[in-house]
Amino acid sequence: MTQIMNAKAVLIDKTSPAISPPPRGKNGKTSVFRTLGPVSDLEKHLPPEWWKSLFNSLYLKTDGDVVENPLNTAREVDLLIKLADLKPTEELLDLCCGQGRHSLELAKRGFENVLGVDRSRFLIRLAKKRARHMQLRVNFSEGDARRFKLPESSRDCIFLMGNSFGYFERVEDDLSVLQECKRVLKSEGRMLLDLVDGDWMRNHFEPRSWEWINHNHFVCRERSLSADGRRVVCREVIVHAERGVLADQFYAERLYTFREIQELLEQVGYLDIACHGNVTPDSPRNQDLGMMAKRLFITAKAPKKICATVGAPLNQAPTRVAVLLGDPRLPDKIKRGGGYNKEDLDTVQRMKEGLAKLKKFQFEMIDDHKSLIRRLMENPPDFVLNLCDEGFNNDAFLELHITALLEMLKIPYSGAGPACLGLCYNKAHVRAIADSLDIPVPLESYIDPSDQGARLPSIFPAILKPNYGDSSIGITKQAVVYNAEELIAQIDRLHTMVPGVPILVQEFLQGPEYTVGLIGNSNRFEVLPILEVDYSLLPEELPKILSYESKWEPSSPYWTMIKNKRAHLDEETRRALIDYSELLFERLEFRDYARFDFRADANGTIKLLEANPNPGWCWDGHINIMAGYREIEYSEFLGMILNAAFERIYGKQP
Repeated sequence: MTQIMNAKAVLIDKTSPAISPPPRGKNGKTSVFRTLGPVSDLEKHLPPEWWKSLFNSLYLKTDGDVVENPLNTAREVDLLIKLADLKPTEELLDLCCGQGRHSLELAKRGFENVLGVDRSRFLIRLAKKRARHMQLRVNFSEGDARRFKLPESSRDCIFLMGNSFGYFERVEDDLSVLQECKRVLKSEGRMLLDLVDGDWMRNHFEPRSWEWINHNHFVCRERSLSADGRRVVCREVIVHAERGVLADQFYAERLYTFREIQELLEQVGYLDIACHGNVTPDSPRNQDLGMMAKRLFITAKAPKKICATVGAPLNQAPTRVAVLLGDPRLPDKIKRGGGYNKEDLDTVQRMKEGLAKLKKFQFEMIDDHKSLIRRLMENPPDFVLNLCDEGFNNDAFLELHITALLEMLKIPYSGAGPACLGLCYNKAHVRAIADSLDIPVPLESYIDPSDQGARLPSIFPAILKPNYGDSSIGITKQAVVYNAEELIAQIDRLHTMVPGVPILVQEFLQGPEYTVGLIGNSNRFEVLPILEVDYSLLPEELPKILSYESKWEPSSPYWTMIKNKRAHLDEETRRALIDYSELLFERLEFRDYARFDFRADANGTIKLLEANPNPGWCWDGHINIMAGYREIEYSEFLGMILNAAFERIYGKQP
């Protein structure tokens, strides 16, 4: 969600993207984009969520003379600093930040704690690229303005600049934006809205216009009021002089008068609401300024809050931390030998030694599951570092139950919640969600154990996986099959090994395999160096997979010969892996840290293998190996998980 409307000029810096040409067909010729032709009712063709796809490189071309204009940005930031009385050390949120022009300008002026949030993945990627290019410390994150994930009472000021308010079909959604902002604002925090002057626009919008936006592109526009007279609906046809039509798109914006927006703000509970007159932008073309022509700057103040946060107040974040672990006294069918062994106990000891180096905290270990519920109820800890990835009673299917118990007892904890853990335990569900986000996924067939008449898939070579499970259970050297006979034999083995569990038959990806590690949350990610799995020493007769043997059988070649190395990727591939991971992190509602595994197919297309909430925290696990490439010690890695959880819950690191 970003500033919209009018068609404006070329980009002005080296990091700005070019407009992509139209897609080409199989014969290599440019495909022709067909327009709808004459339209009598613009509103009937308006997609309800048009803003999900509109903000791309075309938007930056058509609106560039206003939204890529340094003079406009500087003037608007001048007004923002003055009207909102911003201080350089305050926590600021640039909501619907677009390509980050206001956030970056503030950072250039010495503002230290600016976060930009926007729904457009394209614009957020561009904002991050520009921040790196300008060597500015600004954080950017994808997010919906109605429900962005920031701690309560964590921001001194929130601003929506460049006419980014009023996109939704329903007024109730605009109210949700204001309510979410009030939740995130500190007691008496400030709010600033920069939005179209609805009274003026209702009487002055141009029904038809067209203009050249550079030597090659021109845009034609039609506008009309919606049936209720509350929105301006716009159609834009963008044309390249040689390639033809590039887009035929519709969008709209609600027309608020100052009195109407004042009533909305008062309804939510804002105080001291004031309008600071009209703002008119500069434009080198000075033709169709559209919805940016006359805007209102409106300020308001959040109400005084009795309690600043949910849970402990900001200045009382706990230092006593309970570390919740699996129970070494109980069986564990996933581990080698069916229970804790020497390697597992050594891993726990190394973790304890690592935590002991974090002098800010006092740690106690909780690993007795028989008394766990009573212990948590009778003497609840201040905070739980949840490292119990074995699950309640060492049953991986009950991993989410640990977090559900902590939720019911209102005990704050690190890592993913029960909904995320439950969802990600089902591999088919994760694949479906990734596919809906246009993240490449392997071809796959689903075999239900109760379906005796299922038609066998014909993907060869294929890899078979239990749909539920953890720690590569069921994925052995026999998991890769090359014909129907091997497929049937492996299905029978899995039915015996994991009875009643659906089986996934996936295309076997044989290209490079990568792992992405994230620490933090959607407003502030630490992306660890990407890891590549090195199969070069593995005997040729063994399929190149991270099998059960690689994790649990020290005598296996998989254990001894598979290595890891830092991936050396071109920037486009690296960016794609990170973007996929961050998008899944937010959509699957991960928290604090995560690991995502990808592998390329024979054509080089990288596809998602796994999404891992609360990934292995052990000293020799993938995510700590990645941290090591950045010279982050094991104790520091554990501390980073704690810091991410504390910042999410309490609004600051301990």
